[in-house]
Amino acid sequence: MRIDILSAVPELLESPMQHSIMKRAQEKGLLEVFVHNIRDYSLSKQKQIDDYQYGGGAGMVMMVEPLARCIEHLQSARTYDEIIYMTPDGKRLDQSEANFLSMKSNLMMICGHYKGIDERIREHFVTKEISIGDYVLSGGELAAAVLVDSIGRLIPGVLNDGTSALFDSFQDNLLAPPIYTRPADYKGWKVPELLLSGNTKLIEEWRHEQSLKRTEDRRPDLLDKD
Repeated sequence: MRIDILSAVPELLESPMQHSIMKRAQEKGLLEVFVHNIRDYSLSKQKQIDDYQYGGGAGMVMMVEPLARCIEHLQSARTYDEIIYMTPDGKRLDQSEANFLSMKSNLMMICGHYKGIDERIREHFVTKEISIGDYVLSGGELAAAVLVDSIGRLIPGVLNDGTSALFDSFQDNLLAPPIYTRPADYKGWKVPELLLSGNTKLIEEWRHEQSLKRTEDRRPDLLDKD
């Protein structure tokens, strides 16, 4: 999979892509992430990419031309399955969306900044708008990093245990069950005996029951989904 990220502050994306699972995914050749500085596509000597709103109002807006030139340059080399704009008013990211996007080959992500981007970019280029929550960030870079991580870990071969991602929270609209590791007894706090029994069938039944219970207690709204 290839992901191209368009950013006004590309430095914000350096660390998330250079460590842990995302780093290993790229080293294995399973994921390519390229971050493009939108200022490189500005026609002004000052590398300006923002301007005042038409009609007045507080806050600057990312200009249509630098963004369009960057997008068109990338499109000239490949076809994108989705061009995604990270925005608070987009569809809220969930596990099913991450699963869907993980099966694509080429994705482009646009990180907004300032007050947002010129609406014409949304009208003529963007195919999907995604939010990571009902709050506002200073820019879309952190949201893009979240989206890349949620997608990248689902690519076959990225995680060491091929089944690991299948048992994450929100798969099948259930929260993950309680998990334990050594020691089995710490200060009298004991691991449930069943998990030490080696009886795989009973353990899986217990985990499913615990997932249901935890979801009912903490996120009953998930059980209402189809």
